[in-house]
Amino acid sequence: MQIKSSSAEDYIEKVSDNFREGIVKLRDMFLEKMPAGFEEDVSYGMLNYVVPHSMFPAGYHCDPKLPLPFVAIAAQKHFIAVYHMGLYADMELLEWFTSEYGKRVKGKLDMGKSCLRFKKPESIPYDLIGELMGKMSPEQWIDIYLHNMDTRNRKK
Repeated sequence: MQIKSSSAEDYIEKVSDNFREGIVKLRDMFLEKMPAGFEEDVSYGMLNYVVPHSMFPAGYHCDPKLPLPFVAIAAQKHFIAVYHMGLYADMELLEWFTSEYGKRVKGKLDMGKSCLRFKKPESIPYDLIGELMGKMSPEQWIDIYLHNMDTRNRKK
């Protein structure tokens, strides 16, 4: 499910009542905890936190006109999703997160490659997600992204 919007505030207004508070809380926490340099953007029907073209002129390889995506928050039909590309691209970060999740949260982690799914806003481990947000700078993300793209291109 994609929400068409032109700003974060417009996106939040369009989120269903049952997920709005969770989206707002995640957004506020992202803006507080993310290292300097990332910028908020609305694209792909989600709130995105990206490396701007001013830091990484090449942009996203799928569409270089877009800035390099890093993290996104989305209100889906049945859950809130946090898409964290660093979890997909950095095994050490993934291992830290899954280990900490198991120590701090009761219940099973509902996760895809980079997608964390939360069916109830009250089940979101905001403190843990906040720690995760502070673990990678834009410069570190660019380095990991370029390394993974180089590795991918060498396999072709």
